[in-house]
Amino acid sequence: MKDGSASLNENAQRIADGMIHDAERLRISVSKGPSGESLIDAGAKVLGSVEAGLRMAEAAMGGLGTISAVMDRSLKKWPLTVEVRSSQPVLACLASQYAGWNLSSGKYFAMGSGPARALARVEPLFEKLTYKDTASSAVLVLETAEPPPPAVVQKVADATGLAADRLTVLYAPTQSLAATVQIVSRVLEVALHKANDLKFPLENIVDGIGASPIPALHPDFLTAMGRTNDAIIYGGIVQLFVKGSAKDAKGLAEKLPSKASRDYGQPFANIFKQFKGDFYSIDPLLFSPAEIIVTAIETGDTFRAGGRDLMMLERSLG
Repeated sequence: MKDGSASLNENAQRIADGMIHDAERLRISVSKGPSGESLIDAGAKVLGSVEAGLRMAEAAMGGLGTISAVMDRSLKKWPLTVEVRSSQPVLACLASQYAGWNLSSGKYFAMGSGPARALARVEPLFEKLTYKDTASSAVLVLETAEPPPPAVVQKVADATGLAADRLTVLYAPTQSLAATVQIVSRVLEVALHKANDLKFPLENIVDGIGASPIPALHPDFLTAMGRTNDAIIYGGIVQLFVKGSAKDAKGLAEKLPSKASRDYGQPFANIFKQFKGDFYSIDPLLFSPAEIIVTAIETGDTFRAGGRDLMMLERSLG
């Protein structure tokens, strides 16, 4: 046991193994890469499914998240919604789900997500996270249409201290059913990441739940990427349960919504074009849910800020 949870990678490996067992039902394909790594294609050369995306997201959270697809009738045009809960939100979201590991090589570009990051611990974020995983296998999640080339597989193997044949890679392109679901399943994660950027003590975030509409997928990469981002930025809602003073909880609630960003108010695809495709020029405070609820568990106070922007959802999700 580590920080009150079993190994993130062991948890994720069980989920990945279940996906392999149910491959036909999930409409995914399973193969071995040139270095012996296990490859699970959830949407590149296969159709994939919503369920494959849900399981992909659960693996990305190291098994510490409960994720489901539900029908939210309050959003009449986009009722299909993903709901994410975690009682270990810092570990599930920041130590595992956050796509913070640059695994680009040559013309291949991918940001690594999933619990393999907690074994590698190569990102500056892990200077704040005390969690250290130990496992005999590792699970990596990639938002890409191509499996990682041998150079990337070797980079992951070296960083995690595991042989390549102990790695399982789940991947799907942005335009697929599975990727669309697993991307909007990050609605809670973006709130945690922004809370960290705002220097709110991560140890004070003890529980969380989030929901986001699942947009229709689109064959164009930029449109698909814009829709998944806008689903969270203009349609996501998160409630966090925190320790500490009511004042701190109120301050967090006021600063967390995406509306606090200077770049708020346009479809994400337009913002991306405006900054010539440079993610790092976009205000990082934009990447957060539209509506925030923060409950201070030691005082009983609850604070609310932001709100869903139906006009922006109409412009982006169609």
